[in-house]
Amino acid sequence: MYRDESDMPGDRAPTEAELAAVGSGAPGSGLGPLLVSLQLTDSAFPSGFYTLSHSLEGFAQAKAVDPDSLSPLLDDLLLHGVGPADATALALAHRATRAGVPEAVAGIDEHLFATKLGREMRQAATRTGRQLLDLAREVFDRPEIDDYFQRVERREAPGTQAVAAGVIYAATGVPVRQAVASDLFAFCASFAGAALRLRLTDHRRAQTLLRGAAPVIEAAVEAALRRELADVGATVFAADVMSGRHERAEARLFAS
Repeated sequence: MYRDESDMPGDRAPTEAELAAVGSGAPGSGLGPLLVSLQLTDSAFPSGFYTLSHSLEGFAQAKAVDPDSLSPLLDDLLLHGVGPADATALALAHRATRAGVPEAVAGIDEHLFATKLGREMRQAATRTGRQLLDLAREVFDRPEIDDYFQRVERREAPGTQAVAAGVIYAATGVPVRQAVASDLFAFCASFAGAALRLRLTDHRRAQTLLRGAAPVIEAAVEAALRRELADVGATVFAADVMSGRHERAEARLFAS
């Protein structure tokens, strides 16, 4: 016979306060932080990532990448590019936000911005970062997000995407390890989406590409969590060169 789950021994219906906490994504609120991560990494979330190829279009234009070299290129970008730079800055910004030190967040933001060598990459990072903050302050309604958005609007901080994400994840109660992993997965999904649009892969192989990146994401997360501010910076010089060429390309599908 059917019985409501709330009637099962040892179970009880959640209180209104517990339900509200889950909805807010507050720390310790069950599925709340996970749902925040899923929403922010969903390709339907208009963060602006869909406009970026993360230098992949430059590689494609130079005929320096093909379907077989997509996976090694993504691994290199994770381990030597976005991992040491953006992921590390995200972790540091997350911790500074949780500690209630917005001035430290701004310092991390400025440092990350300064490490981006190409104009195209700097513009892409700040455009998506501001868009992310603007939307997240409406969606999640957290004062830390709105405060940092206002700081960026006053040009007191550049508002890079990784630092913006760190602020948002911290404000919504997502643990730092989960936050870094989520953002790296979003990067990989964006990279795979760009590969699809550039006809370097198909939908089935794109999913294999994402799955293959999982252990590399794990390694990049653990390394990012151990770094300090002085360690922030990428060493993927070929990607910087391709980005510079992409800036001057006659035709471009992506903003980066």
